[in-house]
Amino acid sequence: MSRLTEIKKSDPKKGEKKTQDDIVYEHIFDAILEQRLPPGTKLNEESLGEIFGVSRTIIRRALSRLGYEQVVVLRPNRGAVVASPTIDEARQIVFARRVVEKAVTELVCDNAETAQIEQLKQLVRDEQACFDRGDLGAGIRLSGEFHLYLAEMAKNPPLLSFQRSLVSLCSLIIAQFEKGESKSHCSYDEHFELIDAIAQRDKSKAVALMMHHLDHIEHKLSLDDEAADNDLKAIFSNVLGRKSS
Repeated sequence: MSRLTEIKKSDPKKGEKKTQDDIVYEHIFDAILEQRLPPGTKLNEESLGEIFGVSRTIIRRALSRLGYEQVVVLRPNRGAVVASPTIDEARQIVFARRVVEKAVTELVCDNAETAQIEQLKQLVRDEQACFDRGDLGAGIRLSGEFHLYLAEMAKNPPLLSFQRSLVSLCSLIIAQFEKGESKSHCSYDEHFELIDAIAQRDKSKAVALMMHHLDHIEHKLSLDDEAADNDLKAIFSNVLGRKSS
């Protein structure tokens, strides 16, 4: 379960019952955030149905939602694949992320509640703990969830919708175009600095920190667009493990 899901469960206003396609959608979304589902991975409906124990109709609904967010490409008669942005698309995604993050940061400085700021800090502590114990995938996901929770705090649903798509797309372009062998992730020190600026309601400082933060992501990108062939059952082994226990 993601930390954002846990946060929502602690809020009675957001404790809505999830449908089967909600659950499948969240698993695939998290796998993309964790970079376990790299660009170009084929999402076979039959295999996913076996993995999650649901019908292909449920799988199609989840994939359709991901397709709407542009992180999955739905190909008529050929099935779905995880999106593989081109170089130009990657640049557009980074630019769009800057625009949305600026608006989100400004709104969060206006709307942040004390309890939400504490939740942000806990997200970053959890993120740091993941990287410290070598759980890179979970750490990368929590880095993304930090930005998604900021978008929730902005209290602007359209921005949150854009941000969900952009954060997952950024995870894909980092996996696809990153320089060097080591996987990058957001700096939790930068996250803490940003939280401090938000707590102080200092918009100009918070926005400057966010733009600096995004600079680091952009500077790690290169033209390497190789994608690997991936095994869905291996990627979702955690789900299979729970079903067999």
